[in-house]
Amino acid sequence: QVQLVESGGGLVQAGGSLRLSCAASGSIFSIDVMGWYRQAPGKQREMVAVVTSGDRTPYADSVKGRFTISRDNAKNTVYLQMNSLKPEDTAVYYCNAVLRVKSTTPAINYWGQGTQVTVSS
Repeated sequence: QVQLVESGGGLVQAGGSLRLSCAASGSIFSIDVMGWYRQAPGKQREMVAVVTSGDRTPYADSVKGRFTISRDNAKNTVYLQMNSLKPEDTAVYYCNAVLRVKSTTPAINYWGQGTQVTVSS
């Protein structure tokens, strides 16, 4: 069974930094897209940043210039370096992967459990 496991969340002061990690494991043939979403209290889940199969890295406008996403394909791991954190970045951050368990099956979405990021003012 495919699993996505996040780590690196925590409490940080405004202006501080955190680095999130997400490792995918299980029966995986390939990962087409891997990235990060977040859900703040009372809000819908939104995309933060992803790495596409073409190595493109779109970011949400709210995090551009502050967050950096990277991917280690050999380890099936994606990272999110978060700098200059703001209180409005407070949310549960979820790892997402669009992956294939076989080359002949369609790619589908998988989600991690989520890791809490809290930024105090």
